[in-house]
Amino acid sequence: MTGDGARGSPIDGVAAVGAGSIDGAGEGARPDVHATISGIRDAIADLRSAQRTVALVPTMGALHDGHLALVRRARELADAVVVSIFVNPLQFGAGEDLDRYPRTLDADVAALALEGVELVFAPSAAEMYPDGAVETSVAAGHVGTLYEGASRPGHFDGMLTVVAKLFHIVQPDTAVFGQKDAQQVFLVRRMVADLNAPLAIEVVPTVREPDGLALSSRNRYLDADGRRAALALSESLAAAEAAAEAGLDEVLAEAAAAFGDHEAIELDYLVVVDPSSFLPVDEGATGEATVLVAARVGGTRLIDNASIVLG
Repeated sequence: MTGDGARGSPIDGVAAVGAGSIDGAGEGARPDVHATISGIRDAIADLRSAQRTVALVPTMGALHDGHLALVRRARELADAVVVSIFVNPLQFGAGEDLDRYPRTLDADVAALALEGVELVFAPSAAEMYPDGAVETSVAAGHVGTLYEGASRPGHFDGMLTVVAKLFHIVQPDTAVFGQKDAQQVFLVRRMVADLNAPLAIEVVPTVREPDGLALSSRNRYLDADGRRAALALSESLAAAEAAAEAGLDEVLAEAAAAFGDHEAIELDYLVVVDPSSFLPVDEGATGEATVLVAARVGGTRLIDNASIVLG
């Protein structure tokens, strides 16, 4: 649950991997790790009794510098940071990688200690869903069926349901998400607005490798050839940005051309959306827009996005 653009073509609004990474951070006290809802609620009650504000960083673990950028921003926004680590089964469909999704709790907690995180909430599926499949869930609506939702039916309903549960359990003042998951960010913000949830949503720019690849827990599945092929995503976004003044058709053509004839990568979708509605922009549209791209590299599915200004 984010230096610069690819190969010399900058992508606006991204943060670089650098100072303060896992290897370079200072040592801190180990966070208190809670596996039960009652335990984390008691710990947060202690923070509240001391009149401390709380920021939540929801994750599925296998933490990298993108996650840690969220943690650092959370520390700037609140007195105490809670990081949730939960591989949510509701957002994985049939044939997806739930079982092989990396689970590295000990390493994650060690990394969070270096960042000064005080509380980690790492529940089991049985703790979060004691009766198995939930009867009550949050529906993502029409936007939740598009793009990632079309490729992964039900994914966003499962994501919003667990995020809503985390908001109720932790009751943070602020929750911090990464821009790499742009559709998730849009849907979480809409849920917060629609349900009048009493918290702020903060979004941190995508963190990239020096060659432009967006950091992802799934990058570890890529072999050397796949790693090189995966650069097509960030290259397509750089091409889209370079063509933005020429309009929508040129943006789509140039971004698609960046994938060339790569045999190792299969484009899933490439679309330009209005950030206020997350629906595809109309022909002739001008102004701010978001380019979304998803592709498969072997058995690994990757996503990325960038903000552009259509001319």
